[in-house]
Amino acid sequence: MASAASAPPTPAKPGSLPRIVAASLIGTTIEWYDFFLYGSAAALVFNKLFFPDSDPLVGTLLSFLTYAVGFAARPLGALVFGHYGDRLGRKKLLVLSLLMMGGATFAIGLLPTHASVGAAAPVLLTTLRLIQGFALGGEWGGAVLLVSEHGDARRRGFWASWPQTGAPAGQLLATGVLSLLTAVLSDDAFGSWGWRIPFLLSGVLVIVGLWIRLSVDESPVFQQALAQAEARKAARAADPEAQAEKLPLVSVLRHHWRDVLVAMGARMAENISYYVITAFILVYATTSAGVSKQTALNAVLIASAVHFAVIPAWGALSDRIGRRPVYLLGAAGVGLWMFPFFSLIDTGGFGNLVLAVTVGLVLHGAMYAPQAAFFSEMFATRMRYSGASIGAQFASVAAGAPAPLIATALLEDYGSSTPIALYVIASAVLTLFAVGVAKETRHRDLAAVDASADAESTAARAADARTA
Repeated sequence: MASAASAPPTPAKPGSLPRIVAASLIGTTIEWYDFFLYGSAAALVFNKLFFPDSDPLVGTLLSFLTYAVGFAARPLGALVFGHYGDRLGRKKLLVLSLLMMGGATFAIGLLPTHASVGAAAPVLLTTLRLIQGFALGGEWGGAVLLVSEHGDARRRGFWASWPQTGAPAGQLLATGVLSLLTAVLSDDAFGSWGWRIPFLLSGVLVIVGLWIRLSVDESPVFQQALAQAEARKAARAADPEAQAEKLPLVSVLRHHWRDVLVAMGARMAENISYYVITAFILVYATTSAGVSKQTALNAVLIASAVHFAVIPAWGALSDRIGRRPVYLLGAAGVGLWMFPFFSLIDTGGFGNLVLAVTVGLVLHGAMYAPQAAFFSEMFATRMRYSGASIGAQFASVAAGAPAPLIATALLEDYGSSTPIALYVIASAVLTLFAVGVAKETRHRDLAAVDASADAESTAARAADARTA
């Protein structure tokens, strides 16, 4: 008879997978709403409220700098949440990340501006942005793993892509609220107090998210891995010469450093293109193309709705033809689309603006949809939260964080979209290389990955013992 430590994972209860997907999706939507709300506000009003003494474009740069600070905290969040998520479970850390993100966002809505407290205002804003970034650094890995480890291996790409729709859903919600407020309020009213409303709404959303997230079960794959770890711990306690199990981070860097590099490279085009298409466009369209901020927001709103709809379709396609082909298609497509993207925006027409952003986000979805399953299948369960989070979030520091900053600086220096398009194309080339050299993971069984990792770990400990 199989022991508890070696028995296969208990399948998810019938009908429970949609609830688990909903819990991951709703929580992720709320967290991305908080994160993207800041990005949109940084492009629209924070330059005036927190950096009023600067030239308008310089003020926007400073505003985006505080936006980038949130990305700088994401790797630290990935390390901390990844470590404890691999030790304690996915669910506990997901609840904590939601509380941290929602609390920081609500507090931003209460912040005094530069006119009230002077230099303390941007300092407080930056501090809360750091908390946001730290929480989001731990959110993504846990959300996609909770679904990936519950779901049917044959449809893992489809089910794991649903938490990914939290990004466009959050963008849709944040942009929709801002678009509504800018439509019904005057510029003075929005700049004075209206911008606070979307941040304060986060408090209500967090309560809903917590209620749903607390109702789901822990991943059965993680529960099995935890039982195996406890069995190994008991065996080591009985053998004084046995080596202690290494920390998840150490195991990732020792056994999966190539996979971490692949994940980082895969994220470059996906991350950079997304923030250029959705955040920088609010600057470019209003300053260079003469489009009103309401028109730009509406275009992003429509495109985000399409983005939400196509991500599960791309995820399902990755179950049929593989993660790599879909990912490569998206990276190549985004690179090729950049020059038409800016040309369409330069016309100033609303239809062309919608077309530019929508096509860009559809192509982005081809990278973003299979990413959850692709990264999950690279790592063993007891280091999966750490590995997937580190690969994803460390890349965001080099990719998403500086993307609006670099794009704005290039626009200021050259007064043209050509350098910005070349910047995105270069990131696409890097992603094509990273995914091109990666192994296909579509047919991997997570239990088999765990068994392989255990064998490698045992062999490594034996080699260490011989060396000692």
